[in-house]
Amino acid sequence: MEQRDSGESLSTVLVAGAANLTIAVAKLVAGLISGSAAMLSEAAHSAADTVTELLLLVAVRRAGRPPDRRHPFGHGKSGFFWAMMAAVATLVGGAGFSITHGLHVIEKGEELTNLTPSYIVLAVAFVVEAVSFAKALSQLRRQAARHDLDPVRLVRITSDTPLKAVLFEDAAALVGLVIAGAGLAGSQLTGSALWDGLASVGIGLLLLVVALLLIRSNISLLIGQAAPSHVQEGIRAELTAQPEVEEVVELLTMMIGPGSILVAAKIDFVDVASAAGVEIACDEVDRRLRERFSGISQVFLDPTPTRRR
Repeated sequence: MEQRDSGESLSTVLVAGAANLTIAVAKLVAGLISGSAAMLSEAAHSAADTVTELLLLVAVRRAGRPPDRRHPFGHGKSGFFWAMMAAVATLVGGAGFSITHGLHVIEKGEELTNLTPSYIVLAVAFVVEAVSFAKALSQLRRQAARHDLDPVRLVRITSDTPLKAVLFEDAAALVGLVIAGAGLAGSQLTGSALWDGLASVGIGLLLLVVALLLIRSNISLLIGQAAPSHVQEGIRAELTAQPEVEEVVELLTMMIGPGSILVAAKIDFVDVASAAGVEIACDEVDRRLRERFSGISQVFLDPTPTRRR
């Protein structure tokens, strides 16, 4: 992982965690006062997000540990594992509670009382979540500018799982707050708890979608996802452009940590006078690749003659 991206991700996760912990307590109090299922679902949402941020902190810390004898390629993939556990926490703690509690309210109905504290908490929470989302979005835009990519494309392909999780969860939190507010207003205007229950189910379904997207992304990274296609194309072009390289026979890449890429390539080098010449050529190509792509942490080159018929 690049040190700069790691530091930014840690800061982003800390801000999101502090925001979620604060508003989880406020939502819980407001939900107990009003009896609103949507508010209690939002409290569960924020509580799940708080647990998520703690797991993401573990992900950032573990992924940044240096290689050792048992883990010669580093601990980057542990970041993917803990980020997936964070998504599971959102799925179980947030989505599960919100959907089941919302269905209970729709079936049984619950009387709502004083909703003023709930509206105040929702408004304050929206501002706090917006600040956290803005910080994550700012980091995404800086990374996109460094890699010369559109931010939307970068968030789809990035291996910086803590940043991706915070972005998705903060966006879901903002939408969830709007859904909760609409549910409260609907129940207040109609006198029916149906709208409050529907809002709770809606929040749960929103969290379900976000959790499944993050779980899918982290599973792909855990089982050996290749570097993004534009990076692979850039690596191949850089290899082909080297005067020592005749042809790239085969190119394999794998994300071995957030922002960390392993490159393995079979290269047909130009004819050289000796084996020492091949070694020098390999070393030079390795150096140039690392200079061109800062995310490359491991390079393995296999001199392989092209099989010509």
